[in-house]
This record gives sequence, structure tokens and C-alpha cells, in this order.
Amino acid sequence: MVLAISGLMGCSTQTEPMDHAEEKHQQTNHISGDLRETTANAKTMPSFLKDLDPKVTQVYQIAAQYADTLDWIPCYCGCGQSANHKSNRECFIHEIKKDGKVVWDSHGTQCGTCMDIALESAMLKKQGKSNKEIRQFIDSKYKKGFAPPTPTPMPHS
Repeated sequence: MVLAISGLMGCSTQTEPMDHAEEKHQQTNHISGDLRETTANAKTMPSFLKDLDPKVTQVYQIAAQYADTLDWIPCYCGCGQSANHKSNRECFIHEIKKDGKVVWDSHGTQCGTCMDIALESAMLKKQGKSNKEIRQFIDSKYKKGFAPPTPTPMPHS
């Protein structure tokens, strides 16, 4: 499934704090202005998605499903500098804890570039491409006309 997200919204590291964080969720503000919220697992979406376009929630679900691949894929929106992100995964998921809890990041809700890279990477992975092949595709597509990439290591295969 490919979702057309381009142009849905611009990229920004500023979001408004949510007033309605649920008890089972822990929400914090990151220095970049992005929200971070901890949920019990990757299937439990953060509350900051509640009032957004359902397509954004779908991208977060896809990012969770393909988090291991997105660890190897850089983001080209400028979040490496503005939010200290190390890969495209961090636009959506700051951390997956050993106990399975997920610390979500709201950055991806504001950024079409982040969402496009995650969706393209997931689509290529579903087609059987290796992380290295996906990385080469993303680097080639986004190297001109976009911000510098996050400092993401190159996958071995």
C-alpha cells in the first residue's frame, strides 16, 4: 500500500503540546519542540496522532513495522541538525525500550519528507530490497534539493 503524503504538510520541528495525554501514556516535550510520548508497545499509537489525518497514523504504524530498516535510512528534512536525529526512524520513534515500550516522536507528523522516506523505504523492503539497496535509492533520490542527511551509518547488506 502506498499513501500519497507529499504536500500534506511542511516540515517543522515545532508542535503544540497536547492537553489530553491519556494515563497510560507518558508525554514529554523535547528540546526541539517535538513531543515525545511513551506507550506500552508499538501497536499502541501515541495520543498526539488522535486529531490528525488518518494517513499520518498509517505512516506511524508503517514506521513501527519497519523500524529495523528505517534505522539504516537517513532523513533529508534537516532533522539531523534541528532535532539531533540519527536516522529516519527517529522522526517517528525515538526509542524502543527492552521491555517493548515505545517512545514516539511527533516530528514526523509535521514533515512530508520524513513520511515520504519512511513509506518509500517500507515499500522497497516489501518488494524484497535489502537495507543497502533501499539506502542507495533514498540517498540518490534525496541528495539534491533537500537538507543534509542525518548521520546514519551505511548498512552492510
